[in-house]
Amino acid sequence: MSVVQDEDTPPRAGPPPRVLDLGLRVAGGVVVVVAGVLTGVLELLLATVRVGGQLVGVSVLLAVGANIVLSWFAHETVGRRWAVALPAVPWFALMAVAAVRTSEGDLLLAGDNWVGLAMIVAGAMTFAVMGFRQILTPPPTLLG
Repeated sequence: MSVVQDEDTPPRAGPPPRVLDLGLRVAGGVVVVVAGVLTGVLELLLATVRVGGQLVGVSVLLAVGANIVLSWFAHETVGRRWAVALPAVPWFALMAVAAVRTSEGDLLLAGDNWVGLAMIVAGAMTFAVMGFRQILTPPPTLLG
């Protein structure tokens, strides 16, 4: 077994090319936006879940957990502090649309559904706390 590198394979050194890094950041941002919409839809569907005729707050727990994960993932993939807005904006827009009655009278989140109201408050507070944490976190220092 030889420790010497083959002459025909160039040594790997340095970070990935800038275009690849930018592409991965954009792809991560797109994934986070789509995930924000999908988790919002899932939370809206679970807001009316009943067990024994009583509303169960499973969508509130999902809103908090999913929004923490989405905020963390957005920051890690995009690499910017404002990235928490990528999943938050479509999530908020979806919740706002769900709370408005259509001309046919359809309504996804009724005012008498405590789970839906708690889900909106808990999800919004989770995004706010995660965004605030990103703002307060000091920037990484380069050792060298």
